[in-house]
Amino acid sequence: MPIKTQSDLPAKEILENENIFVMDELRAIHQDIRPLNVLILNNMPVKQDTELQLLRALSNTPLQVDVTFMNVKSHVSQNTSASHLNKFYTTLDEIKGNKYDGMIVTGAPVEDIPFEQVDYWEEICEIFDWAGTHVTSTLHICWAAQAGLYHYYGIDKKLLPRKLFGVYEHRVENRKIPLVRGFDDFFLAPHSRHTETPSEAIHACSELKVLAESPQAGVYLAIAEGGRKIFVTGHPEYDRYSLNNEYIRDLNKGLPIQIPYNYYPDDDPGARPLLQWRSHSNNLYSNWLNYYVYQVTPYEL
Repeated sequence: MPIKTQSDLPAKEILENENIFVMDELRAIHQDIRPLNVLILNNMPVKQDTELQLLRALSNTPLQVDVTFMNVKSHVSQNTSASHLNKFYTTLDEIKGNKYDGMIVTGAPVEDIPFEQVDYWEEICEIFDWAGTHVTSTLHICWAAQAGLYHYYGIDKKLLPRKLFGVYEHRVENRKIPLVRGFDDFFLAPHSRHTETPSEAIHACSELKVLAESPQAGVYLAIAEGGRKIFVTGHPEYDRYSLNNEYIRDLNKGLPIQIPYNYYPDDDPGARPLLQWRSHSNNLYSNWLNYYVYQVTPYEL
C-alpha cells in the first residue's frame, strides 16, 4: 500500500530504504482514486520514532492512505523540535471542519498522573468527542486506550506494583470479529506501562467486547460500537529496538527498571532483541484499515 506523506518528512527516506512504497504529494495528485484519510494524534515524546513506526504499520494493505499528523496545542513538546511540529503537524483548530476515515491516538508518558491532572486532558477529551462525529473509526493505543476507556465508560486505571515491561503472550477470545481475522490462537505483543485498566471492569462493561487477553498483561484488545472505537493496551507498532531503547534510557536515568520480559535471548541485554510480534501487528493494522475504515466509509467523505 502506498503511504502518502509530505515530501520532506524525515521518515519518508527511511521507509523508502526499507522498500516501503511512500508516495509524495505531487504524485498523489495524479491518482484517480480516493485514498483513505487517516489522522494520527501523536502524543509520544520522540514523535519522529512514532511516525516511522506507525507509517510502517500502515503500509501492509493494497489501500492508499493519506496521513495527517496532529498534536495537542496545550502541551509543549520537550523532545521534538518546534520546527518539526510546525512543518509536519496540525492541531484540532485547523482541521475541525474535516472528516477522516480513521484516527490513531498514540500513547503518552503520563500514565502515572491522574487523567484530570494531565495538562492537555481537556483537549484530549475535546478531540475524543470531535472524533465521534468526524471520524469513522478511532484506534486508541496504550495510554490513549486507558484514557478512552475512562472518558467514554468511566473505567479508571490503577497503578501496577511494578512496570509491565516486555513481550507477552495473548489469547484470542472472540474469533467472530473481523479485527482478529487471521490471528493465531496465541500471539505476542509488547507492553510498556506502569498502570492498567482492570480487566474485570472492562469485562463488566456491556458496551465493550474483549477480543484478546493475557494472564499477565490483562485485556489487550477491546472493541465498541461495531468498531468505531478500538482499544489496544499495548504497543503493536513498536520496532525491534523500542523496548531496548526504553530500558537503556531508564537505566541511564537511574530509574528502577527490570530487563524486558521475554525480549532478549537468554535475558541478555547485550544480545540482539527478538522481533516476535511484527506479523501480528501488520495483521491488526491491516484488519482495522480494511474492515473498520475502508469497508464502511463512503467514497465522498
